[in-house]
Amino acid sequence: MRSYDLGNPELDAMLTELVERSADNGNADLIAEMVVTVLKLHRDGAGRGDLKLVNTALKEMRYSMLVFSRHDEPKVTMFGSARMTSEDPNYALAERFAEIMADRKWGVVTGAGPGIMEAGNRGAGLDASYGVNIRLPFESEANSFVTPEKTVNFKYFFTRKLGFVKESHAFVLFPGGFGTLDETFELLTLVQTGKSDLHPIVMIEQQGTGYWGPVMDFMHNVLAAKGFISENDGSLFTFTNDPVEAADVICRFYANFHSQRYVDGRLVLRLNQAPDPAQLEHLNDAYSDIVVEGRIEVIDPTPPELRDEDALECARVAFRFDRRQFGRLREMIDELNTLVATPEQVHPPSAFRTEQADRSF
Repeated sequence: MRSYDLGNPELDAMLTELVERSADNGNADLIAEMVVTVLKLHRDGAGRGDLKLVNTALKEMRYSMLVFSRHDEPKVTMFGSARMTSEDPNYALAERFAEIMADRKWGVVTGAGPGIMEAGNRGAGLDASYGVNIRLPFESEANSFVTPEKTVNFKYFFTRKLGFVKESHAFVLFPGGFGTLDETFELLTLVQTGKSDLHPIVMIEQQGTGYWGPVMDFMHNVLAAKGFISENDGSLFTFTNDPVEAADVICRFYANFHSQRYVDGRLVLRLNQAPDPAQLEHLNDAYSDIVVEGRIEVIDPTPPELRDEDALECARVAFRFDRRQFGRLREMIDELNTLVATPEQVHPPSAFRTEQADRSF
């Protein structure tokens, strides 16, 4: 592979020395490439506006990663309207859901603003609350139910959305406006295309408020009917009116399923308990439509997983997944989760792992 450098031996040697002297953590190669990119922007004569954008985005991402790296409990992100008043029944629903998740030792991440976001932070309490705030002309201060130490302020929506998705193990969507719908469909797009691991995604509203029903009708009667999405894409999310059910859906997703990794063209699902021979035979019968070659098999850790010491305590099933029918894959994971009882407290792995950043598709 061609080296990624400045093409100037003297400058490249100085850069290598600078990076190696600044820290010793095994990532000098990636840090050097990042510095090379910045210096190439400088050499290219990039405009000041472009440089400001890159500079701000990099600083925002760096600080967000630092804040979240200090807290390793599982986290659920709540999306919903900033315009929701405290008298709206969905405000109380959001507050109650966040309280339930905090009681189950989950962190609750919101946009740190008013409305549903305020309700989520209020319900979770200061110890369990995180804020991913966006600076807007009419709304710039975080609500009072999240501490500054657990709040990240963003200028750009795209870096903010990356922070939401990268740091969370689950997502709950309350009624909201353009922003909520943007976040909803981006989440669904990420899991539908495999750019993100599967996560529990729950759409929730107070019964009788009539928000998600028309959205789901549109998905079924227009998007699926015209072939723009698959019918089984509806399995990528759950709809409920019950905050306890929403919390149960999230925790049940991690009852047996631990994580996933692609190794040499096969999808490896890491589990707390492997299926027995009869259960494995059933999986092969029920999900043959998503297996492009061979069968679903119980396997030992693969050499790359052994090298990386990656979830070695887990059992594994592996197969050549078609990398298209992620709704069906979610159905399979749901079935694998029925093999065990949901523990009182689940322990999902890091929400974002090296393998996800390495994915080429």
